[in-house]
Amino acid sequence: MPKMTKLLLLLLLLLSPYLLFADGHIFVYHRFDDSRYPTTNISTKELRKEFNYLKKHNYKVVPLIDIVNKVNKGEAVPSKWVAFSIDDGFKSFYTHGLSVFKEYNFPFTLFIAVKFTEKKYKDYVSWKQLQTIAKYGTIEFHSYGHGHYGQMNDAKIKADIDKGLALMKKHLNYEPNLFVYPYGEYDSRVEKVLENYNFKAVFNQNIGAVNGVCSDIKDIDRSAVVGSNAHDFKLYLKFKELCGVHFQQPIIYPKNKIVKRVEVTLDDKTIKSADIFISNNGWTKVKVNNGKIIWNANKHIKLNRIKIGVKVKSKIKLMVLSK
Repeated sequence: MPKMTKLLLLLLLLLSPYLLFADGHIFVYHRFDDSRYPTTNISTKELRKEFNYLKKHNYKVVPLIDIVNKVNKGEAVPSKWVAFSIDDGFKSFYTHGLSVFKEYNFPFTLFIAVKFTEKKYKDYVSWKQLQTIAKYGTIEFHSYGHGHYGQMNDAKIKADIDKGLALMKKHLNYEPNLFVYPYGEYDSRVEKVLENYNFKAVFNQNIGAVNGVCSDIKDIDRSAVVGSNAHDFKLYLKFKELCGVHFQQPIIYPKNKIVKRVEVTLDDKTIKSADIFISNNGWTKVKVNNGKIIWNANKHIKLNRIKIGVKVKSKIKLMVLSK
């Protein structure tokens, strides 16, 4: 065997455990100590528990852009890396959450829905408060009006984005690098509209992890730790990204609200079984035959936005379908 080939094989053997087990995690919050909205709220008491757990177990909380840079370079994200994001721009982050992040000296990224700040909605941060927040973390973009992009035509989506970006430039003198889909809703058409903008990364709100090597920079997973999900924080840290997943059916929201059939192809042909998730229906174990999942689900769905996912042991990947 040529010497160069031996060196390459040795390098791959040394790197393979790192590549297999290197998955960072991004978490998303919304409201803090606001019991009026329990499904999108987390108490600062629970938040401190999470932060203390990370410190005790030697996790490294990094700026979100550090993970983005890894993905853009196709590099593995260290398994002990964690990044925090906050969506919408609710005032409770400024009044309750910010002090906890400052206390632990943890970086964060706040994605704002610009309309609510611009029109001075009482439950949202002001432009002045955003300037204060920007001293401790970064401010990024979550649309102007927080509309359902899947139900908006291309021109309306573009108008929404342009308006929001212009206002951020005006008030913060900043051009955002990162974007989060409103409601986590997107499809291939919406993705194409986003291609006209130079965002370094686009994020969803799906439970999962960030592998870096196989992650899609236009569709990065973030796990929501709000409401009852806050108690799953430690569980989410164990998840890894399931790479090589190709959802084939369904790819559009079913008109009769019945998911009749689920078809998924996996690059890993050695997998023999997996679990399939459908919103409102939980997880179901299915067989995998030569990398192919064909499941006659016939499951009724209730929501106008559903998630379909695949899990193999602790590795997971989800997709979103919107009405």
